[in-house]
Amino acid sequence: MQDKLEALRRKYSLLGQDIEPYLEGLLYSRSLTYWDYIELETLLTLQKPRTDFPDEIVFIAYHQITELYFKLIKVELSLLSEESWQDPKVIQKRLRRIERYFRHLSMSFEIMLEGMDSENFLRFRTALLPASGFQSVQFREIELMSTGLRQLLAPHKRDFKGDNIEELYDNIYWKFGNLDNRTGEKTLTLKLFEQKYDAHLRALAHEWKDKNLNTRLEAALTRGQVSEELIQLFREVDIRVNIQWRLVHFRTAAYYLKSGENSLPSTGGTNWQQYLPPNYQKIQFFPSLWTDEERAEWGKAGFIESFRSSTGGL
Repeated sequence: MQDKLEALRRKYSLLGQDIEPYLEGLLYSRSLTYWDYIELETLLTLQKPRTDFPDEIVFIAYHQITELYFKLIKVELSLLSEESWQDPKVIQKRLRRIERYFRHLSMSFEIMLEGMDSENFLRFRTALLPASGFQSVQFREIELMSTGLRQLLAPHKRDFKGDNIEELYDNIYWKFGNLDNRTGEKTLTLKLFEQKYDAHLRALAHEWKDKNLNTRLEAALTRGQVSEELIQLFREVDIRVNIQWRLVHFRTAAYYLKSGENSLPSTGGTNWQQYLPPNYQKIQFFPSLWTDEERAEWGKAGFIESFRSSTGGL
């Protein structure tokens, strides 16, 4: 106990503080409880349905859980940007966490899929207009923290020349993924998203230009610091995010909104049938880790099974 007190005294001394008032404060502070620590009462008031359909609680809670996972993923990406990459075990640990978070998100989607009555969902969704999962800024942040803007260009813009961040950002794929099916113009969903977050995301693109995960990976590959095991893990993360996570959204939309000529529009009124399929966008965070053939087959039926059989991954 004496050693701990001395260690605390040194700690506060380095901060220019006297330890005595802090110790006295412990005499008066209340014991910490679970419900206070996680703000349980506040947390349980954050689900505010817009309708009387009970399944809407499932819809809200699942999306809130998803955003909390995204926050954890961003923590790992931030820490990876600060690593020296000298110790591969540290990189593996953080990558495995990211892979695990996205794996759990993809596998847990059935909670929402099976947890809501289809007829009720199709009714209460109209009360949510023009809100859309498209407006998740944290997922856009994850993309910008994971790879360069060139990897996020819309399919029809990938021959764009130049490295100007502002011009690249203007051609990012999500700018073309929320267009009105009838007019081809930006939907209100996209306009509101840009109004609130465009300046922030542009700044983030500049900030992460030279420290995003793919940039750090390419530098480590040049230095010969990346093992085959680590390459395999990067490839698994790419599949988790850019095939499985996107694919589960497409399948869920198809389940509720159907597909083909009789399909319903998304809550944002978007061209979801073209925007959501991973084999249409063909986004890879780490393109140098994939062959031309793999990039061409990206997201198509059988791609993941082929990956599993050839590598034993996922």
